[in-house]
Amino acid sequence: MGMNDMVRFVRQMSGKLGSNIYAGLQPQTNAQQISFIRQLQKEMKQKNSLDCPLNELPVIVFDLETTGFFPEKGDKVISIGAIKMTGSKIHEKDVFYSLVKTDTSIPIEISKLTNIDNGQLEGAPEAKDVLIDFFNFIGSSILVAHHAKHEQAFMKKISLEQLRVSFEHRIIDTSFLVRLTNPVIHPLPLEQLCNDCGIEVTDRHHALADAKMAAQIWAFFLKKAQHQGYNNLREVYEYLSRQR
Repeated sequence: MGMNDMVRFVRQMSGKLGSNIYAGLQPQTNAQQISFIRQLQKEMKQKNSLDCPLNELPVIVFDLETTGFFPEKGDKVISIGAIKMTGSKIHEKDVFYSLVKTDTSIPIEISKLTNIDNGQLEGAPEAKDVLIDFFNFIGSSILVAHHAKHEQAFMKKISLEQLRVSFEHRIIDTSFLVRLTNPVIHPLPLEQLCNDCGIEVTDRHHALADAKMAAQIWAFFLKKAQHQGYNNLREVYEYLSRQR
């Protein structure tokens, strides 16, 4: 594992933990909104989370439902769900969920999968407004997602399109901790991981329900990591880097 890999990881993990500086801020103008997000980005870079004890590590687990898999080809976000955690504790009442208005028609197969139709999105909040609310919810927290590359690609696209800012929150994939058990494991479907962990699968392909199941997966493997003797993310990364 070279230095570049470590640098990329440190950048991914960077974030000021437990900050509530912006929790009550409700920006009213476009300039204030952009300033707010840039302040969050600065805050994320002030401290890094590698050495935060795992049992104190605050994260926000989130999920997106989209019209397809390719934001670069015009697919859009249609809903966002998220839930807060501290260590392995899931804050069941501290959640975020919203449909997202889009001018892209939902393919029939996606509508059947998500139970979201074009009529529902006609009355949904504008994407820009949902994004601002979401940024208020996540603050400068670390984000966790299942199959995180999908979420990251869409968040980068929608943030640039709607707010003209780059999405700089780094996202940890759930597989990061799963790989402690099997370093060469390929990404598994959410349902399979839930079944393996004894987690009930409910309301699949609903953004908030999927975020809650991903949170349970994160909690399950975070506990395993602690039982294996890992104290923080730095120790996890250093172990995984030696397995490559």
